[in-house]
Amino acid sequence: MSGIYLMMTIAKRTLGKRLQGLYEENGLEALLCTLGRGTATSETLDYFGLEATEKIVMMAVASEETWKTAKRELEDQIQIDVPGTGIAFVMPLSGVGGKKTLQFMMDGQKYEKEEESVMKETKYELIIVIANHGYSEDVMEAARMSGAGGGTVIHAKGTGLEKAERFLGVSIADEKEMIFIVSRSEDKRGIMKSIMDHAGIQSRARAVVFSVPVSDTAGLRLREVQ
Repeated sequence: MSGIYLMMTIAKRTLGKRLQGLYEENGLEALLCTLGRGTATSETLDYFGLEATEKIVMMAVASEETWKTAKRELEDQIQIDVPGTGIAFVMPLSGVGGKKTLQFMMDGQKYEKEEESVMKETKYELIIVIANHGYSEDVMEAARMSGAGGGTVIHAKGTGLEKAERFLGVSIADEKEMIFIVSRSEDKRGIMKSIMDHAGIQSRARAVVFSVPVSDTAGLRLREVQ
């Protein structure tokens, strides 16, 4: 699915409103925001004359053209390339759980949808699920039905989600849980389908799901292919 990316920006928390405005000006209205904290050592901070800062992490699905424009504006308006300000990057999506979900996330953006086969050389996939707060266990139960192992849950806040009713036929709560599941590439489709069937937009979890390729892993004991 080349040409469609998960765009992520990590920056000083004080830039949150400006970043959200920049995202929305580029048509990235369906956002997920969560908080974090920088982990640079005190020696590094002292060397650059910096202070430990609280971080904001902002995520949205973007087309290649949207990313190019947003990148320029991040550099010009936010000075994202100035040391200590933050970082922005994109990861190519390898799959999206359903046509309506894709339309919801890409509303107004121009893109060319390609076949998932362009990512077949990767052995693993990171499945990312966005669900209503309190339903992460429902998502994991559905994922385990198709052989998934464990997952990691991150709490986040969604913005610009009122348009979900137009595309998905449901309203979506602002408080979200993001569930990260690493799986073998050959298991990805079944896990995503199980999540959509049992915890998808028709359920109270209101989960949407997509995936990004993982080139290698360490520390995982994934189920061996028989």
